[in-house]
Amino acid sequence: MGHREDLLEGAKRCLLEKGFVRTTARDIVKESGTNLASIGYHYGSKDALLAQAYIALIESIGDAFGPAAGAGEAPGGSLERFQEVWGNVIRTFPQARGVWVLTMEFITHGDRLPGVRELVVKAQKEGRAGLAALILGIDEDRLSDDVLEAEGRLYATLLNGLMVQWLFDPDSATDAAQLTEGLRRVMARAGAPGPDS
Repeated sequence: MGHREDLLEGAKRCLLEKGFVRTTARDIVKESGTNLASIGYHYGSKDALLAQAYIALIESIGDAFGPAAGAGEAPGGSLERFQEVWGNVIRTFPQARGVWVLTMEFITHGDRLPGVRELVVKAQKEGRAGLAALILGIDEDRLSDDVLEAEGRLYATLLNGLMVQWLFDPDSATDAAQLTEGLRRVMARAGAPGPDS
């Protein structure tokens, strides 16, 4: 690996061990076996490097949501597919707890990390697209803007809520079957005739 890759791997380890706020440029250099100047040369700043490392960590978890993890058997857009995908998402919480804790740190301390915030906001759009495409069973490049803005945002909101529940108390957190049953009931109620019909 070159310095760029070494820095990224070192930054990932630092983030998981110390988090955003406590990780220093010197920590990253020590962990990666590089030098301080290489951070600026390859990434522009420590914050930009940390943002790229965080995005790489999130992307590695996202890979566990899809077909390789068993999602894709049910037809795209179906409640069964919805449950498959959310089951895979939920299975990542225990094994990737450090990344999800890091996400919470970013949410609560994002104002201290302006350079990181900009990059992560951009990555959120990609995350919404990834979730929507996975649940719908289509390629991301085939998603229309309205689907991305409506369904993608809904799925991202569900992900954040589930993450908080699982970090706070895994024993009482919502599972995929409960989430799907809740959606099924909302859909049935929305499709039911009103009292004046």
